[in-house]
Amino acid sequence: MAFRIYTKTGDKGTTSLIGGTKVPKSHLRIEAYGTIDELNSFIGLCRDLITDKDGRDVLQEVQDRLFTVGAALACDPEKETKMAIPDLKESDIQYLEKEIDRMTEALPPMKYFILPGGHPTVSQLHVARCVCRRAERCCVRLELEGQSVEPVILQYVNRLSDYLFVLARFVGQQLQTPEIPWKPRV
Repeated sequence: MAFRIYTKTGDKGTTSLIGGTKVPKSHLRIEAYGTIDELNSFIGLCRDLITDKDGRDVLQEVQDRLFTVGAALACDPEKETKMAIPDLKESDIQYLEKEIDRMTEALPPMKYFILPGGHPTVSQLHVARCVCRRAERCCVRLELEGQSVEPVILQYVNRLSDYLFVLARFVGQQLQTPEIPWKPRV
């Protein structure tokens, strides 16, 4: 018999963290890794939309790292897990920084705030950036509520939103899509 995706264990609004602790599906930890999962799905869509091989490769690496982040957030910090959870490393943050620097060198300096848009791919990258910022807020809230979040996770998600912003600009330039400057009404 094939593996069934449904277990019916969550039908009453609870789920288990890695380690076995049952929590409500509205728990901050579930919200945090659920938002990381949502971000990963948006990153997959962005990866499907962009044509730049380097960008596609980086986004695939990001998706892998987001699974690592999700696994870490899904663990009960009070219990030792029996399964091996991959680690996020400082080198993962440095990788994003290197990519940000590489793309920034090819971009004109920003002289104004820009509005998301101009091309569906650029817009989608900005949506992913916004979901990334929400994931970051979820992780910060979790930390502020006394739940353990590894500092490297907060750093990675913060840097990832920067990467997505620069990638949106970079892809816009590749697509020859002019940036839309924000012209505040005064």
